[in-house]
Amino acid sequence: MNDQLILRNNLKEARHEKNISQTELAKMVGVSRQTISSIETGQFNPTAKLALILCIALDKTFEELFYFD
Repeated sequence: MNDQLILRNNLKEARHEKNISQTELAKMVGVSRQTISSIETGQFNPTAKLALILCIALDKTFEELFYFD
């Protein structure tokens, strides 16, 4: 596997589709608003559990929210 792969996400776009603020999404999934912001900007990669919870909250598949670049 290529060590240069970077996990990217479409979290911000998916959140905007649902008209949900970072604060609202954070409350839905049990993390801080700062965590949501950090995931959206690529500063933090969520755990597998949090990634799946985000998928459920936003009604998206894992592949729709996360991808390698």
